[in-house]
Amino acid sequence: MVFEYRKFADRFWTWSDYEIGYCAEGLDKNLDKPAIVLIHGFGASVGHWRKNVPVLAQEFRVYAIDLIGFGSSAQPKPSELAYTFETWGQQVADFVREVVGDRAILVGNSIGAVVAMQAAIYAPELITKTVLINCSLRLLQEQNQLNMPWLKRVGVKTVQNILGNRAIAKLFFDQVRNPRSVKQILSQAYFHKEAVTDELVDILIKPAQNPNAVDVFMAFVRYSQGPRPEDLLAILPCDAIVLWGDHDPWEPIELGRKSFTKFTCVKEFIDIPNAGHCPQDEVPEVVNDILLKLR
Repeated sequence: MVFEYRKFADRFWTWSDYEIGYCAEGLDKNLDKPAIVLIHGFGASVGHWRKNVPVLAQEFRVYAIDLIGFGSSAQPKPSELAYTFETWGQQVADFVREVVGDRAILVGNSIGAVVAMQAAIYAPELITKTVLINCSLRLLQEQNQLNMPWLKRVGVKTVQNILGNRAIAKLFFDQVRNPRSVKQILSQAYFHKEAVTDELVDILIKPAQNPNAVDVFMAFVRYSQGPRPEDLLAILPCDAIVLWGDHDPWEPIELGRKSFTKFTCVKEFIDIPNAGHCPQDEVPEVVNDILLKLR
């Protein structure tokens, strides 16, 4: 079942027998340049790039894709499909091969940045560059948990185990997927509170009403395996540009700078002043200006 939320993702592509939502603009522009593919973060969707796609499409062929499990894409149960960075990376790599059909620059926000790197590793012949916007540091990944104090590590495992119970997870998820809660969460992540609009809240809430959305949520909050950003940067086959909102409360900029700038593939680390976790939505004019200069 695909949730009917097609305001932004108005095209569909079949991947592994599942429908994947995406949008595309500027397809007649600058065929000599790589296309740009935009990849959202956890719980978001194509709509999170609504302030970027039209502007970028003036100079580039632009695509934005809903990762499987999110937005208007199919939400199979975890027993049918593993919600991992390997899965999403393969999805995006195949999308570039089958839909874009040309070289591409991958731009990802939060977990979407990790997906972008995984996809670049799977399709090195097509991905020319990655742009990582407030990349998820995966601080709860199993290797990173080893650096936590013992009590905190036990606490994380306990919460993950509790959320492994579907009834409990659904109670928690039902509290989260309402307008008031979503607005509160976004107000923590955003420096510019005025950017937390009813439209943005609606973009996040509607796909969360899908009957399988709780199962996707359960799968991801309990997912401590898979690659860390550092693991992917160590083998990334293309250049990376890192953008970071300097007021991100979830992924602190100094941790990102310390972790990322030691890798030779990282050509630039650009601070985005007065922005939180999603600068592409908070200060789109700043991010768009940077992306329009990509080659």
